[in-house]
Amino acid sequence: MPADNELTAKLTRRLDRNEALEQGQQVTNTYRTTGISIYSEFSEFSRKQIKEYEKAFKKYDAGGDGYLDLEELKVTMERLAAPQTHLSLKAMIKEVDEDQDGKLSFREFLLVFRKAAAGELPEDSGLCRLAALTDIDVGQVGVNGAANFFESKIEELTKTSKFEAEIREEQEMKKRELELKKLRRAEFKEKASLFSQQN
Repeated sequence: MPADNELTAKLTRRLDRNEALEQGQQVTNTYRTTGISIYSEFSEFSRKQIKEYEKAFKKYDAGGDGYLDLEELKVTMERLAAPQTHLSLKAMIKEVDEDQDGKLSFREFLLVFRKAAAGELPEDSGLCRLAALTDIDVGQVGVNGAANFFESKIEELTKTSKFEAEIREEQEMKKRELELKKLRRAEFKEKASLFSQQN
């Protein structure tokens, strides 16, 4: 029955949108109801980058309703040559779906890139692949923007996971403990030799 619920929700959204258009109302997709500018909220991205992400989002939003639903995300991942299972797609949406509506708004779409840049997404996750495979138009962003984009992608790919960092830290602690143990042993031997010389 979950598929029926998803279909019903999608058809209801489209019906509401079409009714609004028939009544001459402008259909707008507010990024956030609190009035915070998307540029202020995502200040880690330049305006040009946000425009590029918005362009990609609109390309992926086949229904034009301002949201990426499960089906649109499925098609997007297939077009990016990174197909996902139904459960993986649902997990991808759930990861950044702050309003729990089962679809991604543009703001939630930007959260994908924020989390990817911060290294908060597992490398094998669908969202990480989405972030890595979303193209940036060099003509729009310019050479400097593209350079920053590629530098951040390289940095993202070369970042080690938190798990690897913890292992490295444990190894360093063990190494320091070993060196301290050797130092104590040497001091003990020195004191022992002084004691044996006195006797």
